[in-house]
Amino acid sequence: MAKNQQPIAKRCRALGISPAVMGYSKKNTTKRNPGGKMRRKQSEYGVQLTEKQKVKFIYGILEKQFRMYYEKAEKMEGKTGENLLSLVERRLDNVVYRLGLCSTRREGRQLVNHAHFTVNGKKCNIPSYIVKVGDVIAVCDGSKDTTRFKAIAENDGTVLVPKWLEKNDKLSGKVIALPARDDIDYPVEEHLIVELYSK
Repeated sequence: MAKNQQPIAKRCRALGISPAVMGYSKKNTTKRNPGGKMRRKQSEYGVQLTEKQKVKFIYGILEKQFRMYYEKAEKMEGKTGENLLSLVERRLDNVVYRLGLCSTRREGRQLVNHAHFTVNGKKCNIPSYIVKVGDVIAVCDGSKDTTRFKAIAENDGTVLVPKWLEKNDKLSGKVIALPARDDIDYPVEEHLIVELYSK
């Protein structure tokens, strides 16, 4: 299985996003242009490409799958860009991250791959599974006794869960609505991605 192995802080600096978006609050990206060279002004294509790479990097998606999401979003009713962001936001690896069941999307992807979660009571090991309204996501009974999930269950810290999700208890949650545009908590101009793909 192909996956993005690029250094988080370096890639965040290149794409102009905060490492906190990726779940890495301790990483520092204050260092600017270590070589001292000035960046050239980006072309229109360069700006569009950067927006696409930003979304792909945040969710850990490669080009083939991202293109498939775009084509699916294009066929849906409403704005293509908003549909695209809604689709990637509803991925299972992102949902477990949003529910606070893991600290990063990368960790979420690995935990889903190892079948630590159930969707509506059935084990699911597909990180790209798109959740629907009414789906209940929970930690498997066999995984609740592991050190990782015991620590989450015992933690008193509150996790900021987006309004389209509802936390049932410490180790489970429910999808109560589809994610809206204002639920996307990082800066992205999705119309640039649409313009890039529609050329």
